[in-house]
Amino acid sequence: MGIYQRHVAPRIVDTICSPAALAKWRAPVVAEMSGVIVECGFGAGRNLSYYPESVSGIIAIEPSDVMRRRANERIAAAPFRVRWGGLDGQHLELDDNVADGAVVTFSLCTIADPLAALAELRRVVKPGGELRVLEHGLAPDDAIRKWQYRFNRLEMVVADGCQLIRDPLATVESSPWKVTKTFQKYVPGPKPWGYFTSLRAQ
Repeated sequence: MGIYQRHVAPRIVDTICSPAALAKWRAPVVAEMSGVIVECGFGAGRNLSYYPESVSGIIAIEPSDVMRRRANERIAAAPFRVRWGGLDGQHLELDDNVADGAVVTFSLCTIADPLAALAELRRVVKPGGELRVLEHGLAPDDAIRKWQYRFNRLEMVVADGCQLIRDPLATVESSPWKVTKTFQKYVPGPKPWGYFTSLRAQ
């Protein structure tokens, strides 16, 4: 892994994912969750302030040293325990059935094998637990899709593997999880990056 991937790309991604406009999307994703939550693609801890009081702890999965350092201040301010649970969402260093739910935000677009990560989350979440996902992804309009395919290779370089052409809903539907609720729409901004999917699955 080069200097750009280790030090520059994480800072770019964290800056892009930090605008206040994303708050109205992050908050509903984690609403009404409870117990211990495993968050895959924890990043700089941007979701921490939105978790409800019913959450008692977070198991954070994050491969980037830069992101983990940036998360320290938010972790210190969290009203519950946050512990690191590994670096690779595709191979979680966790026992079976250790979490009450799982969260993935803006990470299925980057994980090399998202189906492996979803299978691992299913393994570590107790039966009946819920998965919450928030992602950007493949747009429904052909004209926008054409631009997404054109930009995808550049996106993967600039954003360290992030892809514009993944369909998060189809990905979760192909996993061991059963989708129970979905909300999709364009958000303000460039449309190739702006088609969001928020979903819940059990």
